[in-house]
Amino acid sequence: MSQIIDRRPNSRHKSAVNRRRFLQRFKNQVRKSVNDAIADRSITDFERGEKINIPAKDIKEPVFKHGPGGVRSIVLSGNKDYSKGDRIKIPEKDGQDGESQASNTGEGEDSFAFEISREEFLDIFFEDLALPNLLKKQLAQVKSYHRVRAGFTNEGVPTNINIVRSFRSALARRISLRNPVQKRLKTAEEEYAKLSDQAQKSPEGLELLEQITKYKQKIKKIPFIDPYDLKYNRRISQPSPSSKAVVFFLMDVSGSMDEAKKDVAKRFFILLYLFLTRTYETIDIVFIRHHTSAKEVNEQDFFYSRETGGTVVSSALELMNEILISRYPANEWNIYGAQASDGDNWNNDSPRCRELLMNYILPKTQYFAYIEIMPRHHQSLWEEYSQIKSAFPNFAMQNIANVKDIYPVFRDLFKKQNLTIPE
Repeated sequence: MSQIIDRRPNSRHKSAVNRRRFLQRFKNQVRKSVNDAIADRSITDFERGEKINIPAKDIKEPVFKHGPGGVRSIVLSGNKDYSKGDRIKIPEKDGQDGESQASNTGEGEDSFAFEISREEFLDIFFEDLALPNLLKKQLAQVKSYHRVRAGFTNEGVPTNINIVRSFRSALARRISLRNPVQKRLKTAEEEYAKLSDQAQKSPEGLELLEQITKYKQKIKKIPFIDPYDLKYNRRISQPSPSSKAVVFFLMDVSGSMDEAKKDVAKRFFILLYLFLTRTYETIDIVFIRHHTSAKEVNEQDFFYSRETGGTVVSSALELMNEILISRYPANEWNIYGAQASDGDNWNNDSPRCRELLMNYILPKTQYFAYIEIMPRHHQSLWEEYSQIKSAFPNFAMQNIANVKDIYPVFRDLFKKQNLTIPE
């Protein structure tokens, strides 16, 4: 079976099937290029597409071609030099057939440049990710609808017309109206044919001829299609189950978090924000910044405010617990938390953070992820949080040393999984 690959330079969104096949076939190479591109992006341009390079050796396709030697019969168009039976010498390779040129130093490989759109970039980036252990709570209270096909109707707009159904209805109508008339027409034509030439001119013959003409006109007047025949696709809004979920973003903006660490934290939360808003239609996000005190802020202030100060991490956890009690009952909401810090905390406060998580927050949450941005040794907060992992499987912690660690850590934290939440 032959396979044709369309490589013509089409305008945007043309040859979409070939594009999808290409992305599917070279998924690993494209994903690696997307991973490499993340580290070079600022927090403001995560949503744009990307021009990626794939090694040429990875995209080679198997082809059939004639090998050297053998007997072949071919026709050369425009031949002026050879006659039938002449032996044609195989041309020598001149190094211009696409192979790499010789070199006595260095090494490398050709690459294939491929431009992926914003949607393709995000699809690849967030593939196989999900909020762990998302339960169905209070489904009836969430108003989520989607349009579904619900048969056909006789009224509608032209864009919803169903051509096959309309023609089927028209054909049935024409058959039902035409058959009785055709039978009478056939009977009249047979009776008229039995009459002699003189009888055809008699009053009886003229009457039969008039009936034949009337029947033919009646058949001719049956319209090919009638407004009654038009059928339209009917679509209705159907409620669909949807989970109520809230995600808390807790970011440390204290003085120990320098600009490099804050940039890593912002990159991580930008990824999480894009993932949530792209994957889930109905989800609440609560932004909390903290230094010595915590404050709930909007999206703009969370990512771009320059406020700083000392470090009391428990203030953010206390504020999160207060918001849960007042606005997000655990029996109605799927609750998630993501905390980013460098782990530097007032020593007497780290045990308080562990107590708040174990006694008040983790029993209510589906999943809580802690990210420590520290290239060297861990701080006191990491040591306290390490005691939580064995008791609470819905708690995860990871370390990010530099920007390149963001992508693998993010995918590891939010890969699809089902966790057991202790009672």
